Amino acid sequence: MTGLTSLLAAFGLSTASGINAFIPLLAIGIVSRFTELINLSAPYDILEHPALLVTIGVLLALEFIGDKVPVIDHALHTVGVVVAPTAGAVAFLAANSHAGLVHPVVAVICGVLAAGLTHGTRAAARPIVTATTGGVGNPVVSLLENLAALVLTVLAFVAPVIAAFAVVLLLILAVVVFRRVRAMWRARAAAA
Repeated sequence: MTGLTSLLAAFGLSTASGINAFIPLLAIGIVSRFTELINLSAPYDILEHPALLVTIGVLLALEFIGDKVPVIDHALHTVGVVVAPTAGAVAFLAANSHAGLVHPVVAVICGVLAAGLTHGTRAAARPIVTATTGGVGNPVVSLLENLAALVLTVLAFVAPVIAAFAVVLLLILAVVVFRRVRAMWRARAAAA
C-alpha cells in the first residue's frame, strides 16, 4: 500500500483498534509477514516477529473470552482506556510507516483519537446493554464488536476506501451514542 490507500487503511486499522485492540495489530503482523499487502518499516516490522504474534494472539484470546463476562468486560474496558488508543497509535504508525505520508506525531494523534473515540463509544454503550439485558446481551454485543473489528481490519487491507466510509459511519454512531448516554444521565439527574 502506498499513498492515500495506506492513509485510509491506517484510519481503518486504528478505528478497529478502538473496538478490539488486538485484532488489527495481529492482522498487521500476519499480513505483513506473509503477503505484500502491507510493508512495515523499522521499528514497526517488529509486529511480524513470531514471538510478538503469539503474544498478541494470546492477549486476543484472553480479551475475547473475558469480554463476554459482564463484570470482567467492564474491567477490560477500563484498561482499554489506555490500551485501545495505544494500539490505535501503533496501528496508524505501522500502516503509515512505509509510505510516510503523515508525520509520525500527526499519525500518533490520529491513531489515538480514532481508537479512543471508538473505544469510548463502546465503553459508554456497554453499561446500557448490561442494564437493559441483565448482562445476558453482553456476550452477543461483544461477539458483534469482535466481528466489526475483524471486518473493518480486513476492509482496511483489501478495500481501504470502504474502510474509510465505515469509519465515517462509526463516527456518526459515536455521536448518536454519546447524545443518548448524555440524555439518559440528564434524565436520571432530573429524577433524583
